[in-house]
Amino acid sequence: MKARVCSPGEIPPDGMAAFDVQGTKVCIANAQDEFYAVSDTCTHAEASLSEGYLDVAECTVECMLHGAVFSLKDGEPIEFPAEEPVKAFKVTVEGDDLFVEIPE
Repeated sequence: MKARVCSPGEIPPDGMAAFDVQGTKVCIANAQDEFYAVSDTCTHAEASLSEGYLDVAECTVECMLHGAVFSLKDGEPIEFPAEEPVKAFKVTVEGDDLFVEIPE
């Protein structure tokens, strides 16, 4: 299901924010004016990815707790200690609205 989350301007350039989208905690990243959404919880240690580090050049997010790195494009783990991917969600921007699609 597609849900409005915020306006694109609420996520700073090259920044991230966490949102509850239909009961799912989602990290939305603005990497060089492209928006990405992944589960906000690291699969290694249950830490918030939105509180981690965004690498806009590599389009990845690093967990602040143990340094696990995930692709924002597909949620796949790039660096250990994480071995399981995080879920990646489709993001669309329509005018002043940013939407995330959460599978039912």
